[in-house]
Amino acid sequence: MRNRTGLIMSIAGATLIVGCGSDSGSSPVTTSGTPYPPGYSSSAAPPAVQRNAVPEDLVTGLDAPWSIVFADGTPLISERDSGDILEVTGNSTRVVGAVGDVAPAGEGGLLGLGVQNRDLYVYFTAADGDNRVVRYPLTGSAGTLGLGAPEEVIAGIPGGRTHNGGRIAFGPDGMLYISTGDAQNRPSAQDLGSLSGKILRINPDGSVPADNPFPGSPVWSLGHRNVQGLAWAADGTMFSSEYGQDTWDELNVITRGGNYGWPQVEGMNGDVSGDNVFVDPVQQWSPDDASPSGMTIAGDTIYIANLKGERLRAVPVSDPAGGDDLYAGEFGRLRDVAVAPDGSLWFLTNNTDGRGDPKDGDDRIKRVELG
Repeated sequence: MRNRTGLIMSIAGATLIVGCGSDSGSSPVTTSGTPYPPGYSSSAAPPAVQRNAVPEDLVTGLDAPWSIVFADGTPLISERDSGDILEVTGNSTRVVGAVGDVAPAGEGGLLGLGVQNRDLYVYFTAADGDNRVVRYPLTGSAGTLGLGAPEEVIAGIPGGRTHNGGRIAFGPDGMLYISTGDAQNRPSAQDLGSLSGKILRINPDGSVPADNPFPGSPVWSLGHRNVQGLAWAADGTMFSSEYGQDTWDELNVITRGGNYGWPQVEGMNGDVSGDNVFVDPVQQWSPDDASPSGMTIAGDTIYIANLKGERLRAVPVSDPAGGDDLYAGEFGRLRDVAVAPDGSLWFLTNNTDGRGDPKDGDDRIKRVELG
């Protein structure tokens, strides 16, 4: 399935280079990170979701949908278990193409999507058990989109039945950011010789940017259990949502080279040594109220889809320790959320993923106006 002539970044290369700068063990790595400098401007901030706004069903009958992106204004959806990329046309969908070599099991399968120009990037669990990112050129136009020949961008991301990460997004700097889980191997999150439990940053062709914090390594931040959401505010500040274990889920501000403490700490317990070794989250929640997944930012509001918490959480960028809950318990598990080109907010239910309680018509794309 994969085009071996494509540009490839493998774990073997990463380990060889990164290992020179670490002992590849599980001891904490001390770093001094700063947020990525502001690199872009945004249009006027859209209004927030009003509490009395009623979301409408845009599409129904989806099978474990995972990610929403917009390619030149055309919405594309990934389905975790079928491996299909769907194009939304009005209130229906059509299959753009199937991603080859997808091996769904547990939380693995076809996960995150990212778009740059006419290229669609997909993160998936392959038959060999590892996760990877592959790039497909998009062919055709709205209503007739297809997938061209794939090129492997990065491989060797350890996979597991759970904790596969899987969110990918292009930052305001034009780089591709990739969240990886610890794949149930906790010490790997602190191991710079492993791609597990990290946020990675690479060029669109898979090569490592020269200004990454660890020379020759795609690692941007470490000490993560299972990051599920990535988003940037208008000033360039990067946020992530992360599954904890049994105590705290997290909203983090991601810093260059930052160490977020897993598995040594969970939640706001980072400064255990007095040396500021770990970066604390800006907000934490009980997993029963959260299990945060995909996220987006509209104006001054961070919107976070929550799975176990079955709600859309709205958090002010200017006060990320605060927030408000929307639609708690109304639609079941929520997997992803995105701002559509028309300024409305779209979010995916995820009740057919094996952990939900699906109702007739699940899963759905819900749409609500911002205003």
